[in-house]
Amino acid sequence: MAEKSTTSLGAGLPDGVGHGKAFPPLDATTFAPQLFWLVIAFVLLYVLLSRKVLPRIGRVLDERRERIDRDLREAERLKAETDAALKTYEAAHAEARGKAQAIAKDMRDKLASEADQARHKVDAELNAKLAQTEKQIAETKTRALAGVNQIAADTAGAIVAKLIGQEPTPDELKRALSAPPAE
Repeated sequence: MAEKSTTSLGAGLPDGVGHGKAFPPLDATTFAPQLFWLVIAFVLLYVLLSRKVLPRIGRVLDERRERIDRDLREAERLKAETDAALKTYEAAHAEARGKAQAIAKDMRDKLASEADQARHKVDAELNAKLAQTEKQIAETKTRALAGVNQIAADTAGAIVAKLIGQEPTPDELKRALSAPPAE
């Protein structure tokens, strides 16, 4: 009923199976056919690679090289255009800056000229008013001085009349006022 199990490694395997045969690739009796098929496989692989795969890879590499060269040429062309555009921009910018400075200088000169004209006009008006005022002052001074003699004569007459009780004549007052003071 119960079978005895053996502990050996080879026990329990069918007959004829075991370590009696060598591994086929390492079997020396099969080296010649293996080498023959190996050569045929390499020849077929070489033909397949050289006729189909390698030309396709070569075309892909050529296309990549051409695309890279084309992209480099395009990049150089665009760089040249950019440099030219930058130079044009800088020239236009410098020209615009020069024009702006010229316009600013012209405007400053114009405003300075207008300010000078306005100042000269105001100076002329002030000088005219000053001359008129000086003329008025001179006239007022002349009238005041003319009136001073009359006021002095009237005052002197009133003082003399109070002191001596008698009014002096206008001729006496004129002689007294026009006489140089005694030193």
